[in-house]
Amino acid sequence: MIKVYSPANLVEAQCLKDLLMSRHIFCHLSGVDLIGAMGELPAIGLLGLYVDDDDAGLAKELIEDYLNAEPVPGEE
Repeated sequence: MIKVYSPANLVEAQCLKDLLMSRHIFCHLSGVDLIGAMGELPAIGLLGLYVDDDDAGLAKELIEDYLNAEPVPGEE
């Protein structure tokens, strides 16, 4: 497995994991158990999204599209 993204927080991590899983890309989210120790650990870089090597290209593309998405006009 290869790390394709470091989410900023648990909400972003779960959204991206769900996105990848909806496209049949198995995804492992690491660092979830470390969130409770944030007072003693650095608050940045604890989370990581990992996918199979063969799925890394598509996973990175989907994540990039998600991060660059624009709101739909009229749904504010």
